[in-house]
Amino acid sequence: MKRTNDYFVGVVVLLVILTLTGATLWVKQTDIGERRSKVVARFRDVGNARVGNAVVIRGVRAGTIEAIELARGGWVHVRMTLDRSMQLPGTPVVLLNESSLFGEWQATITQRSALPHDETVQAQIAESSGGDDVLPGATLPDIAKLTAVAGQIAGDVANVAGRVEVAFDERAARELRSSIRNFADLSTTLSHTVSAHAGDLDTLSRGLQSAVSSLNRTALSAAQIAARVDSSSTTGEIRQIVDDMAHAAAELRRGSAQIRLMSEQLSRTQGRLDSFLTNGDSVLVKLNSGQGSLGLLLNDPSLYRNSDSLLTQLRGLVTEVRTNPKKFVSVRIF
Repeated sequence: MKRTNDYFVGVVVLLVILTLTGATLWVKQTDIGERRSKVVARFRDVGNARVGNAVVIRGVRAGTIEAIELARGGWVHVRMTLDRSMQLPGTPVVLLNESSLFGEWQATITQRSALPHDETVQAQIAESSGGDDVLPGATLPDIAKLTAVAGQIAGDVANVAGRVEVAFDERAARELRSSIRNFADLSTTLSHTVSAHAGDLDTLSRGLQSAVSSLNRTALSAAQIAARVDSSSTTGEIRQIVDDMAHAAAELRRGSAQIRLMSEQLSRTQGRLDSFLTNGDSVLVKLNSGQGSLGLLLNDPSLYRNSDSLLTQLRGLVTEVRTNPKKFVSVRIF
């Protein structure tokens, strides 16, 4: 009986030991029989990642973080165990990021081409690259950092909005409207000016085209002279070529002088035209307002009626002189 009890106690103790051993191995996820592969990634900072966090490949849990160790050069090595059935993607990189709103982290293994377009992440991956058996890694900002940055941005936006509200008051709005109105008036004036001087611009364009044609002819002459200089090496043709070049240079100077003279004449003509338009406008205003003799003649209808009555009387006087000249002319002979 005593041996039976001892046997039973031994079996229970053995079962308890096996159970504790199995639980410990399960908690530590010990690889029994080498059913798992190991991967090491290098980081500058692992954030709040902890041993036991999940490792995810293409959204599927593929293993766990086995250890986090400090390495030389200020690096942090994260050792991960993966199921042997899982295959790493091409050019793999590791990203540490939060997996939930409760502070849980995970390690995501993805391709380098699938990295987010973030300069910080790209810089971390580039810095941690170069190890033979170590994957490059980067740590994404957690929700607390993002919230802090968002709060800072919101504060900056509020400050900017307050400054804009202070600077852009009702007076500034009126000044802005006045500036826009003045700009519209200036645009109208410029449009009228361009329309008024379109003919002058066409004349100037034709003159410039003529000058350019003259310059082209001069350049052609110079090219011909250069060809002759190149083809002839001796005799008196060199002298003739030099004379031709001097003649071409003089013609070029005359063409430049003509262009300058045309520009000056155009400027004077424009000034005279402006003066003529101003004087003509002043004369028309005076005529319309009845100033001066001509203005009174144009605006006073009584002058026309009196002139018509005077002509009628003159016609009657001429008719009476023709019919009875003795009444007006008396001749006495002594």
